[in-house]
Amino acid sequence: MDSDDLGLFGPGSVTWKVHAEPVLIVAGLRALYLQALHPRAMAGVAQNSDYRTDVWGRLVRTATYVATTVYGTTAQAEAAGARLRRLHERLRATDPVSGEQFRVDEPELLRWVHVTEVESFLGTARRAGLPLTPAEVDGYYREQRRAATLVGLDPETVPGTAAEVGEYYRTVRPELRMTREAAETAVFLTAPPLPWKLSLPLRLGLNLGPPRWAYLGVAGTALALLPAWARRMYGGLGLPTTALSADVTVRGLRLVLAALPRNWREGPLQQAAKERAARLAGAPARR
Repeated sequence: MDSDDLGLFGPGSVTWKVHAEPVLIVAGLRALYLQALHPRAMAGVAQNSDYRTDVWGRLVRTATYVATTVYGTTAQAEAAGARLRRLHERLRATDPVSGEQFRVDEPELLRWVHVTEVESFLGTARRAGLPLTPAEVDGYYREQRRAATLVGLDPETVPGTAAEVGEYYRTVRPELRMTREAAETAVFLTAPPLPWKLSLPLRLGLNLGPPRWAYLGVAGTALALLPAWARRMYGGLGLPTTALSADVTVRGLRLVLAALPRNWREGPLQQAAKERAARLAGAPARR
């Protein structure tokens, strides 16, 4: 039955273990900072996306897509992937250097987005304190090849181990640049407009310092979690002390989020997936 389908991964997967971490909200922002350093990928986003006028809506849609691929049924995940492929296949952009028009679903661009996203999820979870063995790390990357297939990639062309991800970054780094679009995007990501429900009191003259400072702290942590070479491209220092400070901060944030009620930490797709898994195991789902 589709109602009992555990989807692409399931409760025994490394993917479920990693994505159970609420601290991955920082990972999503880290991935965006990293993705912006690829001029061609950044051009594809800037020329086709409404992220500046609907930043929170876009973030919610992206988070929903990821949650669907991780926790949805197989049919739900495949349907989400098909919708994304149909959207991408219509989009074109102009290369900022050569002036060439290109499709945004070119494999090299899809691969860049995929690798930076999954490496950010895994790396942030580990640095926040999630214990994973080297075998589990490689297992996560292998599992995520299934997600790569959904966006139209050949899984054999996608890094499937930590060593392969490291080699991929070494190969692609000569193509990365701090362009004007990347810098503008980074500034925007660091201080985006507040959601409507928070911006309305601000327009009325009420103090919203805590939400703004909280978000700024999350953004600063996401930047500090970038690889040293990426931090240097953003004008920062690739010092070990910066990485250590980021580790301490993200570990503290993980502890804070772990103290929240479960229904605040788990979205509806995750809760539904756990209920399906519990039905199959003949045990009640944890609340």
